[in-house]
Amino acid sequence: MAADLSQIVKAYDVRGLVPDQWDESLADLFGAAFAQVTGARAIVVGHDMRPSSPGLTDAFSRGAAARGVDVTQIGLCSTDQLYYASGALNLPGAMFTASHNPAQYNGIKLCRAGAAPVGQDTGLTEIRELVERWTDTGAASSSTAAGTADTHTGPPQGTITRADTLNDYAAHLRALVDLTTIRPLKVVVDAGNGMGGHTVPTVFEGLPLTLVPLYFELDGTFPNHEANPLDPANLVDLQKRVRDEGADLGLAFDGDADRCFVVDERGEPVSPSAITALVAVRELARNGGRGTVIHNLITSRSVPEVVKENGGTPVRTRVGHSFIKAEMARSGAIFGGEHSAHYYFKDFWNADTGMLAALHVLAALGGQNGPLSSLVAEYDRYSGSGEINSTVADQAGRIAAIKAAYGPREDVTLDELDGLTVSCADWWFNVRPSNTEPLLRLNAEARDEQTMNSIRDEALRIIRA
Repeated sequence: MAADLSQIVKAYDVRGLVPDQWDESLADLFGAAFAQVTGARAIVVGHDMRPSSPGLTDAFSRGAAARGVDVTQIGLCSTDQLYYASGALNLPGAMFTASHNPAQYNGIKLCRAGAAPVGQDTGLTEIRELVERWTDTGAASSSTAAGTADTHTGPPQGTITRADTLNDYAAHLRALVDLTTIRPLKVVVDAGNGMGGHTVPTVFEGLPLTLVPLYFELDGTFPNHEANPLDPANLVDLQKRVRDEGADLGLAFDGDADRCFVVDERGEPVSPSAITALVAVRELARNGGRGTVIHNLITSRSVPEVVKENGGTPVRTRVGHSFIKAEMARSGAIFGGEHSAHYYFKDFWNADTGMLAALHVLAALGGQNGPLSSLVAEYDRYSGSGEINSTVADQAGRIAAIKAAYGPREDVTLDELDGLTVSCADWWFNVRPSNTEPLLRLNAEARDEQTMNSIRDEALRIIRA
């Protein structure tokens, strides 16, 4: 009987418990399916520091090679380093990581040549269907298929070779942001025992930076704290170290080091919306004060305001990297940012790289004499709630109740680009259902904290009624 992979094949990636939900035999089939769906003659594969990652990577590589595909393994890398390799080599890629999830999880992030995303609508559904079928029938020419391989009629075996792209990745990033003339800065970096501990020393090498490393030891069991900087509890150690060291700023990376969070010299978190606005200003300046900047619909209103003030064209999208990347490609945007600290660059194949965003922050801070808190103040104009999750049995019913409560008001506009956004002159809030859990996610923002608190609490009363 064919397997049901609906629990591990998500909207944008594969992710689940190892070995309970998937293992190396399934990874082999995923490699074969990826080869078939992409039609690639060659691919590039990398992995994070989780204990299960090397074995899964090798199995995936064998599955692809059995379909006649040449596999280049780049070994330990961050997700954006894998995107770099996919872009620079113009090859489809697979990154084995479960990002910030606990140690027993692992997953695969897939992309086509040039780091173009593979999601449910762009190949992942077909990959899942093939793997499900092959768990029952076996995959022709797959090296570990259940006795039904037909190697005589299949393609010749592909090769598996190894390469190191870390230095080239670092050089590419440093070529996009000039840090050679900045004033010396002291920066604390919390790698959370994730891949930032592997990439940061090489990227920062030779720059006028005093690096204070925190949890740089690669350890997929995450002994110090979860590698998820979106949770304030995981920033506490970084905040304290920044204050104790008298550092200029702190950077926190998630497990696969594609997201970067920033704290200022006081140890206070800087909102990803403010970072989006800061980087947008720099990217617009690099492009002669013109260009499109993408932002998802729950970034701060300050983002489109700043983009317009600096000559750019803001474009609002749904939440999620596949939507951002698709709009980046469609519009020719130069930059995009999300509330979750994903930052996308035209000069990085429209892919997300927290490391490049971090270099922009360092360049902006080091190019003037004030502290980071002052630098970002002009980009942080509103009071925001952050994302608040509520467990809700009837998601559609609660959203309908909000619509009924606010729809008749003349001073309010509603839109349903992604969930429901309720907007007024001085405030807005958005309610979105989770794709995987019985949750509604609320984000609210207003001109001042008192108004924001009032709007937030009013929305929560309806959501939780």
